[in-house]
Amino acid sequence: MREIIFDTETTGLSPAGGDRMVEIGCVELINRCETGRTFHAYFNPERSMPSEAEAVHGLGDTFLSDKPMFADSAGQLLDFIGDAPLVAHNATFDFGFLNAELQRCGRDPVCLSRMICTLVLARSRHPGAKHSLDALCTRFGVDRSHRVRHGALLDAQLLAQVYVELTGGRQ
Repeated sequence: MREIIFDTETTGLSPAGGDRMVEIGCVELINRCETGRTFHAYFNPERSMPSEAEAVHGLGDTFLSDKPMFADSAGQLLDFIGDAPLVAHNATFDFGFLNAELQRCGRDPVCLSRMICTLVLARSRHPGAKHSLDALCTRFGVDRSHRVRHGALLDAQLLAQVYVELTGGRQ
């Protein structure tokens, strides 16, 4: 079974409020094993980066100014994800931004029935524990020592390992 683990970085918390996606990272799993295939892109958000968001991911106006618009990469992204289930941590957040960007460029949104949320999985399997990506990496022994800031591809790679553990580990 093919699944895509993904993460986004954004200008803020609300696509409805004008915040935009600035980075997406996707990791392909087949039968819960990473294949080595990834999709990664940065996007020009066509707005300034709030300092609070830049502090999280380190992506500023200068770096993003020459990046393509989301619409320029939407086709490649959709080709990569295909019809696979999409796994994200706090998936409603990432799906919200992905679908807002798709709609903004005249594309159909990704159906929410494809969404798998590792935050929901973690809460059901470990009630009362901490459920951040960092906490889950610690719980499952996933090395995140090279993670200084949030980054969509790096976080998707870490989440892929966490997801495998959350769903029973490698068989």
